Amino acid sequence: MAETPIDLGWMRLLVEISRRGSLSAAARVLGLSQPAVSYQIRQLEQAFGIPLLRRLHRGVAVTDEGRRLCDIAERTVSEVDELERSIRAGIRRPVIRLCTDYAFSSLWLIPRMQAFRQSHPDLELQIVATQRLAHHWEEDADIAVAFGSRGEFGQDGVLLMPERVVPICTPAFLERHGPFEASGALSAIPLIHLDAVAPSPWFEWSTYLPETGTGRKAEAVLGDMSFNTYAMVIQAALCGQGVALGWLGVVDQLLDSGLLCRAGPVLEGPERGYWLLAPRSRNTRIGQLAAWLVTEVSGSSAAVDPKAPVFPEGKQD
Repeated sequence: MAETPIDLGWMRLLVEISRRGSLSAAARVLGLSQPAVSYQIRQLEQAFGIPLLRRLHRGVAVTDEGRRLCDIAERTVSEVDELERSIRAGIRRPVIRLCTDYAFSSLWLIPRMQAFRQSHPDLELQIVATQRLAHHWEEDADIAVAFGSRGEFGQDGVLLMPERVVPICTPAFLERHGPFEASGALSAIPLIHLDAVAPSPWFEWSTYLPETGTGRKAEAVLGDMSFNTYAMVIQAALCGQGVALGWLGVVDQLLDSGLLCRAGPVLEGPERGYWLLAPRSRNTRIGQLAAWLVTEVSGSSAAVDPKAPVFPEGKQD
């Protein structure tokens, strides 16, 4: 006949007896009677077939075999207690949902998530990524960072990063094909495009080249490539497949690390860029995230004035 498994309810009891050296003290901590504690210890000793406690004139001491068992119980109880604290903390920790596009989330926000967790351990940040911000974004998020013009967001948001673009490529690509400073130097180089609806809401090569006085040979277009997400544009540039337009602020870490480098003059669009948006009714947690975003951006090459108000006047919850 199979042996009956040992009931694991004794673990915390044995740990408390070991810590306090007394059955009655352990009973008080656990809200039990002293006879109930004595009974459970007797049942445990019978199950193992060995004495686990040595009765002293005052209190008890754990035997050598009891210590081996107590060590296992202490580790288990400690891990269970830590898991409970972690789960309860996760349940209590407020969640803030930030809606933004794939480029900002993957290239700017995600690399800084650890810094946010360290500075705001009591908040959980969830990213809601989308290609373009929808009018009903507040149904899915608490705050947003959206690319657009002053006409779209200027009344409701704060300009976080003005649009500033520069050609970027790998240092090896620049060494093979550059320099590109001279007029027409980009004319025969493969360009990497980001697909956009017409009219484009951001700078693209068709606007950058005329603005910077760069022409292109007709046959050069045959080597170009296009992608529908900016992450793929950057990946193609990182693979040395051509020159892409880099949004300063978004690609700063790639430039600072030397994975990519500047390959031409900067073109600015001060009335467009990334805007920080929040509902008119907002709470302190949203304000904390907004202030952190402004502080983080203030150290980038596309920074706005860090003394500017985080949001226009609005109702605070």
